[in-house]
Amino acid sequence: MRASSVVIPFMLAIFAVSNLAAQQPQREVAITIDDLPAASPTMGGKEMDELTAKLLATLKQNNVPVVGFVNEKKLYVKGEVDDRIAALRMWTDNGFELGNHTFSHASLNQHTLKDWEEEVIRGETVTSMLLAEHKMKIRYLRHPYLDTGRDLETRRDAENFLAQRGYRIAPVTMDAWDWMYGGVYETARKKGDTALEQKLVASYLEHTNDVFDYYEKFSKQLIGYEPAQILLLHCNWLEAEHIGELLDTLRKRGYKFVSLQEALSDSAYGLPDTFVSEEGTNWIDHWAITQGKFPQHTPEFPQWVIDLAHQSPHVTEQPY
Repeated sequence: MRASSVVIPFMLAIFAVSNLAAQQPQREVAITIDDLPAASPTMGGKEMDELTAKLLATLKQNNVPVVGFVNEKKLYVKGEVDDRIAALRMWTDNGFELGNHTFSHASLNQHTLKDWEEEVIRGETVTSMLLAEHKMKIRYLRHPYLDTGRDLETRRDAENFLAQRGYRIAPVTMDAWDWMYGGVYETARKKGDTALEQKLVASYLEHTNDVFDYYEKFSKQLIGYEPAQILLLHCNWLEAEHIGELLDTLRKRGYKFVSLQEALSDSAYGLPDTFVSEEGTNWIDHWAITQGKFPQHTPEFPQWVIDLAHQSPHVTEQPY
């Protein structure tokens, strides 16, 4: 057999693979995690430490940059302050960044602007101290409930206040409601119901795929391309025990994990945005509604999970 008869098919195969790879979308996503030191309203300080250690070990193993957003009110529980601060310190000691989620998870839509500004300032105390230990400063704020203001004047005044304090707002483009899955998962975990845990994880990953599929297509229709996405997650046992599977799910969709700073360098985050509403939503919706377009036929959240959530003591009202 001639060498060329072997080499040519081999080179054609290499070309075909390279061509296929070139056709794959170049996707990027930044991971953000809210409600530190932990989302659950019933979790104790030592359990928060355990959860945090497990979550961060997986993130470090996968080299995923993350910003965690803190509600400092959760630190002040009698007899548990040290454990709860220790959980936060794990983030900075392991090279992760912390942001402000207001002191008590306060909605800008439900508070006066002055009261909300006080919430932002009170939410900086411990977080600033922990970041300073690593010569860092708070750079990002995530709006609780994604509520950016019920009217445009309040929204712009809040944005100016944040800018003066050195903040950049951390938007969200992808959200699969892991907060609701997470509360039901914690209930199943405490009961030792492994079958329900597995069912919840499978449904969560499927719903995440559906959300990404929808908003990838919608963003292309809206702005002509897929921006660097920003995914909203929460600090709960679902993510601590299964975020590795979530990361694999996103890798299969062609995603590379980038920092929040890198994602925000995408020009999409400078698009006109005059969205205001009684309820918050993601920024792809912001851009669409600003243009007079409205998302339709968005992925339906599983009703059976909602029904279980209504029975779970570990599910709080939409926490974001």
